[in-house]
Amino acid sequence: MKRSFKLGEESIGSLDLTITISSMMIGVGILTLPKTLARVTMSSDGWMSIVLAGTMAIVCAWIMAKLAGRFHGEGYFAYASSIITKPVALLWTTGMSVYYIVFCAFEIRAIANISKQYLFERTPVEIIALTFLLVTVYAAAGSRIGLIRLNTLFLPLVMSISVFVLLFSIPLFHYSDLKPFFITDWHKVLGGAKETVFSVLGFEVVLFYTSLMKRPEDAPKAAMLGVALTVLLYLTVYIIAVGVFSHQALKEVTYPAIELAKEMQVPGEFFERFESIFFTIWIMTIFNTSAMALDVAVNNLSHLFRKMKRMQGMFLLSPVVYLICMFPENGIEFNMLGTLVNYGGIIFVILIPCLMYGVAVIRRRKPHGNT
Repeated sequence: MKRSFKLGEESIGSLDLTITISSMMIGVGILTLPKTLARVTMSSDGWMSIVLAGTMAIVCAWIMAKLAGRFHGEGYFAYASSIITKPVALLWTTGMSVYYIVFCAFEIRAIANISKQYLFERTPVEIIALTFLLVTVYAAAGSRIGLIRLNTLFLPLVMSISVFVLLFSIPLFHYSDLKPFFITDWHKVLGGAKETVFSVLGFEVVLFYTSLMKRPEDAPKAAMLGVALTVLLYLTVYIIAVGVFSHQALKEVTYPAIELAKEMQVPGEFFERFESIFFTIWIMTIFNTSAMALDVAVNNLSHLFRKMKRMQGMFLLSPVVYLICMFPENGIEFNMLGTLVNYGGIIFVILIPCLMYGVAVIRRRKPHGNT
């Protein structure tokens, strides 16, 4: 795998794309995934659901990377137009933009809710969300290369802290809580895989950042590696959570990943509230996820409306994101927003791009409409 970019370069390498994909995938979903799987599957069989969903995500990431690589240097709307005609591409690109706007709003509201619970108990959720949104807009308003550099800066730190938490949770791990094995009906395993798919969405950013690569032919391998690393992290967090809390208790733990940081034991009691440190670090990757979602939405709209500048798009979308973010008034409405995001992701970031790749292969469509 090639080395990353040097300072001042306006292109990225395969390692940068791998890190970008992992950063986009690792977000709020991993904080609640163990609980979701515990409610759907039995014992520790949720690992099978993660493997199934992860395998599907790897295949889809490969397909999308191949699609984007065929049209190197062209934006999503441009190559979609050459594959499925301009009117249909206009509709799909608009839908993709709306999806990322709602996705960004959901991530911001989720981080605001969790921050209020664990860090800022007396601060109104509206203020937390607004502050996080302003920082996100500031990051997304810069260059796209700069945004990817933030990923390469933050993700190693996030991964290191995650490994630290998992390692120091091992003394609390009970192997017996993983038993018995393979007792979940395959229908429930598939149901768990469906829930896991919602948590691994994000790999589709390969469609939008491959155009920045020096060697787009390396995109499929980089995309598959980025997804595989994320799935491995999800799998490890789930297994450790079951072994620490047990399957039955895990059903009642709202944010198992954060609770692991609370329960872990550091020799010498050096950290008394490590979950605060863990969550503060975790905010970095959710910040990256939100910033990239906003970046993709603005970038897509700028291709649809040629006269709209990037900063104008940011100023126009920011209030929309905040209003959507504040729309849910309770947990039920927030979960409904999450469900909308999940199913929108299945349609716009999995089904449609895979369908586009199939059409491109059948028609042997190449860049600039050549056949």
